[in-house]
Amino acid sequence: MSGNKWVRQLHRWLSIAFTVTVIVTFVALAQEEPAVWVSYTPLLPLALLLLTGLYLFALPYLAKWRGRRAAGQG
Repeated sequence: MSGNKWVRQLHRWLSIAFTVTVIVTFVALAQEEPAVWVSYTPLLPLALLLLTGLYLFALPYLAKWRGRRAAGQG
């Protein structure tokens, strides 16, 4: 699997993990005495989603930039 496909697959699985952690957080905070630390559990998948999402967002622009550089040199 190429690097881009690997990042896309990772991004998809991270979105599932983020959704699950948000649901678990809602359930945990709905208890009578919620543990406040549970509200921080979605932050790790969210940060990883941000990084992979920014990478995937930049891919088309990087491809255009590389194409222009290659055309200019050739």
